[in-house]
Amino acid sequence: MISPHSVRKATRVQEAPPPSGPPAWDGPPPPQRPPAQRTTMERMRDLPSKVSIRWRLTVTYGAMVFAAAAALLFSMYYIVGNSIVTSWPTLSTRGVDAITAAIVQAQWSDAKAGTVAKAQDVLLQNAFMALLGVGILALIIGYFVADRAMRPVAQMTSTARKLSESTLAHQRIALEGPNDELKELADTFDAMLTRLNVAFDTQRRFVANASHELRTPLTINRTVLEIALSDPAASEDLKALGRTLLEVNARNEKLIEGLLLLARSERELAVRKPVDVQEVAQTAVEQVMPFAQEHGVTVTTELVSAPTTGDPVLLERSVSNLLENAVKYNIPENGKVWIRTGMADGALVVQVANTGQHVPAYEVNSLFEPFRRLHADRVDSAKGAGLGLSIVRAVVHAHGGNISAVPRDGGGLVVTIRLPRR
Repeated sequence: MISPHSVRKATRVQEAPPPSGPPAWDGPPPPQRPPAQRTTMERMRDLPSKVSIRWRLTVTYGAMVFAAAAALLFSMYYIVGNSIVTSWPTLSTRGVDAITAAIVQAQWSDAKAGTVAKAQDVLLQNAFMALLGVGILALIIGYFVADRAMRPVAQMTSTARKLSESTLAHQRIALEGPNDELKELADTFDAMLTRLNVAFDTQRRFVANASHELRTPLTINRTVLEIALSDPAASEDLKALGRTLLEVNARNEKLIEGLLLLARSERELAVRKPVDVQEVAQTAVEQVMPFAQEHGVTVTTELVSAPTTGDPVLLERSVSNLLENAVKYNIPENGKVWIRTGMADGALVVQVANTGQHVPAYEVNSLFEPFRRLHADRVDSAKGAGLGLSIVRAVVHAHGGNISAVPRDGGGLVVTIRLPRR
């Protein structure tokens, strides 16, 4: 076992470039454009999309009740005025001279108009207070009505959040109630979950069967070839052919192992437990060191504690893949690889940088696709099957993180993994 101290001492031929700012060496991501200043009208137009549907239903219900109450108020305003005018008694001026009759009639009309105006003013004063109370009561009742209406949706959301690959077989919404639109939606969702469970179960059986059916013939071939090569009577031509077939068999074994691991990584995590990526990275470095020394590549480590939750085996495999790729695709002599772990901007960071051939920026994203290699490596598959970075991306996404890569100044890549902290 190679101790961490001996690894650091043996590989410190050249110190890694000092980290600065966000974790990136010699090739920071392109700067993001500052967000454009938004006008007040644009913010107002976007406001409905930021309000929950529960509050939108509440405001709609309250506004409709308030509008109905306001319409009733103004209707009563005119009804009261017309009622007073209609029921106002008629003044008789019989036996009175014309001038006196005109004066008395004007005073009688003024009294009627004053009574109507006073009655309407009193109605408005009391009605506006009542209208305010009705509006507040309508908002309160509207909230509870909206909450009641949204309760089945909340149940569906809660069930969907609890779903996982392990509970998909028995977890269902099973919404009870009348056969309305919400129950139809819940039943459709349950039917979709049943189909997904069948698909996941089929995939699990396929991976298990493929793991056995594909590995067994290759293992038998390797055993037969090794026995044939150990025969002293075998000719040199036969031994050369045997060694070639062993290399082909080994590449096929790695390809099958990579495909099965990729299929496993793209599924939901079956193991979740506390893990320190510093320890994971240190183990990966120790495993890759003999391979790096064989290729004359020095590895410099800068490992800081970074706790998270996940599958330690998959995380170790992803870091090992990054290191193996960094060594495998390095320059022939005096190649260098740097790895560091730590926390940055509240996220766990694992970063691997290496020297090597220049990588065009437009080729970087395609490297994470299965079976993709750069330039001549697309023809020559001796270095690998092109699944290493695909497996890393699948593992990182399964842990809720993200992975990015940028070309390194002077050649090589800088690959950065960011995972949520524990």
